[in-house]
Amino acid sequence: MNIGFAMCGSFCTYDQVFPAMQAVAEKHNVIPIFSECSYTTDSRFGTHTTHIETAETLCGKSVLHTIAQVEPIGPKKLLDALVIAPCTGNTLAKLALGVTDTAVTMAAKAQLRNGRPVVVAVSTNDGLSVSLKNIGELLCRKNIILAIIISVTTDNVHSIIVLRHICFATTKTAFFQSCHDFTSPLAICIFCNLQCTASLC
Repeated sequence: MNIGFAMCGSFCTYDQVFPAMQAVAEKHNVIPIFSECSYTTDSRFGTHTTHIETAETLCGKSVLHTIAQVEPIGPKKLLDALVIAPCTGNTLAKLALGVTDTAVTMAAKAQLRNGRPVVVAVSTNDGLSVSLKNIGELLCRKNIILAIIISVTTDNVHSIIVLRHICFATTKTAFFQSCHDFTSPLAICIFCNLQCTASLC
C-alpha cells in the first residue's frame, strides 16, 4: 500500500510518532509529508534537520513540504491512505473548517476528494475544551478516522494526547486479531470505522 504520513508541529510527540512511522514503512510504501512548521522549526525536542533526516531515512524518500508537492495526490490518486500524526489543534481546526493552506491540509483535501481514508491522530492540550468541537466535527466526516487517543499526565499535571502505534490491517478479521496480538495499546483500522471490542483498544 502507498501511505502518506503527515507530521505537524507537536514536537513533544515525535519520539513516539517516528517508531510508528518506522513500523508502517517496514510493510508499506510510505511518503513523508511535513507541515511548514515541522519542516522549519527547531525546538528542545530536536532540530528540523534532524527530524527531516529521520523521516527520510525511515521512509527512503524525500519529505514533501509544499502545497505544490502534495497537490498531485488528488488527481493522480497517489495514496491508499493518509495518516496525520501528530495532528495539532491548529491543523485539526483547519480540517474542520476546510482551510487548505499547508502541505498537510492540502494532502488531506487531495486524499478526501478521492474518497480514501485519512487517519487523524490528534495531539493537543485543549482536546477537551476549544478543540473538542473540531474533533466532533471530524467524527461526522466520511473517510476521516480519528485515532484512539491516550491522555498522559506528566509531573506538572499537564495532559497531552499522544500516538502510540498504528496497525494497518487488510481485513476486519485481521484488524480484530491484531488488536489482541499487538503489545501496544493502540491499533487503528483505516478500512472501516467499526469500534473494536478488544481489550487493548
